[in-house]
Amino acid sequence: MNKVTRRGFVERIGLGLGVAATLPSFASQLEMVSPNQAGKKLNVALCGLGRYANVLKQGLSTSHYCHLAGVVTGTPDKASQWKKDYAIPDKNIYSYQNFDQIRNNPDIDLVYITLPNGLHKEYTIRAAQAGKHVIVEKPMAFTEKDCQEMIDACKSAGVQLAVGYRLHYEPYHLEIKRLGQEKVFGQVRLIDASLGYRLAGISPDDWHLKKAIAGGGPLMNLGVYCVQSSRYVLGEEPISVTAQFGPVTMPDLFKEVEENITWQLNFPSGAICTSSSMSDCNIDRFFASADEGYFELSPALSYGPFKGKTTQGVLNFPTINQQAAMVDDIANYLLANKPLPTHISGEEGRKDMKVLEGIYRAATTGRKVNLK
Repeated sequence: MNKVTRRGFVERIGLGLGVAATLPSFASQLEMVSPNQAGKKLNVALCGLGRYANVLKQGLSTSHYCHLAGVVTGTPDKASQWKKDYAIPDKNIYSYQNFDQIRNNPDIDLVYITLPNGLHKEYTIRAAQAGKHVIVEKPMAFTEKDCQEMIDACKSAGVQLAVGYRLHYEPYHLEIKRLGQEKVFGQVRLIDASLGYRLAGISPDDWHLKKAIAGGGPLMNLGVYCVQSSRYVLGEEPISVTAQFGPVTMPDLFKEVEENITWQLNFPSGAICTSSSMSDCNIDRFFASADEGYFELSPALSYGPFKGKTTQGVLNFPTINQQAAMVDDIANYLLANKPLPTHISGEEGRKDMKVLEGIYRAATTGRKVNLK
C-alpha cells in the first residue's frame, strides 16, 4: 500500500462507511467545527503531573482546539515548572486539597485526570460536581459499578465524560477497525492481541505494584488495550472468557498484583481472541486471521510508531500525535455542545471494565465466566 496523504486517508476511510458511528476519523474533527467556533479553544486542566501527563503535554501544545490552562498537583516543584513552561497563571494552579475550588474558575472548562487508577473515580466525581467536563485515563476505575457511578455523576451535573482512548484516532487502528468490521478479508476468526513490558528495575514502591491504588497488575495497566482492540475490530461484545495467571518470576515486586495474565475471549460471531499482558517480557502485537486473509500490527498497542501488513501488502500511514487528535475531537464536540460519540464515552470505559472484571474472575476461579 502506497503512503497516503492526510487528505487521502480522510477520504478513503473517514467518509461513507457503513460503520461510521464506530469508526471515527480525522473527518469527524473537521465536520464538527462551525464558523462561530473558529479560533475558540477548550481550556484544560491536567490533574496529576506524572509520566503520562508529560506525554499529554505535547499533544495539548499542538492541539488546535485545546489550551493547557491549568494543573492540579501535590508537588510544588512540579507546579512551579509547569507554570513557567506553559505560562499558567497562579489562579489556575491547584493542589489536591483545594481542588474543589476549581468550580469557581470560569477559565477551566475540562479536567483531564491522569492520576493513578485508584483516584480516577474520586476526582471524576469531584470534577463533575465542580461543573467541569472530564477526560479520565484508562482503566476508567476498578469496577463496572464504579464506572457507572462516574457516568451517573457526570450526567447529574450536566457535564460530559470521556475516556482517553487515543488509539481510536490513530491511522493504523482506524484501518484495522475497517478491515475487521467491513469484513474486507471475510469473517475474522482469530485475534491475538498482547501487550507487555519487562519491568525489572522498577521500584518496589511504584504505585503500579500496589493493589489499593493500581487495582491490579498488567491487566489493568496494559490489558485494556488488548480488550479494546478486539472489541473494536470485531464490532462485537465478548460473551464469555477463560483466563489464567502466569508464573511469578519477580516475587520481590509482585506481592500484591499479578505479574502476568493470559485470557481467551469468545464473541457472538464465533471469533476467539487470545491475549496476554506481561510484566516480565516485551510484547506488542495485534494479529487477526479471517476467512480470506489476515492483518497485523507490530508494534501495535503502545505509542508506536506502528508497523503493519495484510494479505495484500504493507500498511503505510502517516504518523500522528494520537493525544492531539483525541483531545481535538473531544473538544470539537464539547465546543459544539453536542454529545460525545460512544467510542470515547464513559459508557465505553464501563464496557471495558466489565470485561476486565470477568477476566480476573475467570483467572481466580479457573472457570469460564459468562459476560452476557
